[in-house]
Amino acid sequence: MRTSDGTLVFVEVRSRTDRSHGGAAASISRSKQQRCIRGAQTYLMSIHPWPPCRFDVVAIDGDELSWFPAAFDAS
Repeated sequence: MRTSDGTLVFVEVRSRTDRSHGGAAASISRSKQQRCIRGAQTYLMSIHPWPPCRFDVVAIDGDELSWFPAAFDAS
């Protein structure tokens, strides 16, 4: 998705029925972040010039939804 200022937002959505194992947001390990970053880099190869980008996380724990803008970055 794109924000009103043109930032391209990659969103990782995770869901858990409860938080007994740390919850949905905690399930996004560094290796999962790296996979998201590689996927974004592949997509961005088709776009010139690259827009500003960020990685958001939507975590769903049972009935509770949390949105974490700029949850991680490519560094």
